[in-house]
Amino acid sequence: QVQLVESGGGLVQAGGSLRLSCVASGSIFRLNAMGWYRQAPGKQREFVATVGSGGTTTYGDSVKGRFTISRDNAKNTAYLQMNSLKPEDTAVYYCNVKYQRSSLFEYDHWGQGTQVTVSS
Repeated sequence: QVQLVESGGGLVQAGGSLRLSCVASGSIFRLNAMGWYRQAPGKQREFVATVGSGGTTTYGDSVKGRFTISRDNAKNTAYLQMNSLKPEDTAVYYCNVKYQRSSLFEYDHWGQGTQVTVSS
């Protein structure tokens, strides 16, 4: 009943920038936290950033000062602006949302992921 569509991934040179988008649709009463995680081959999925419904942001240590997460509540969309990209940022980036279909329970959902590749 909930779909997440990620876009904006691709190939970029080190030092460049990329902007990811995550659009949530379906049966959503309220979107709570929206966030981004990433996973490189052979590695555990890593926390990147989250933004709460009120705009409070949290970042993983590896991306602080370089990445910025934001959201447009009217569009049910989260963004991840990635600047000063490094080869170690190469990974599949996954959008995650915590949402409610009603006033009772909170659900957690993941997108399919979008590939980000940073060349040296």
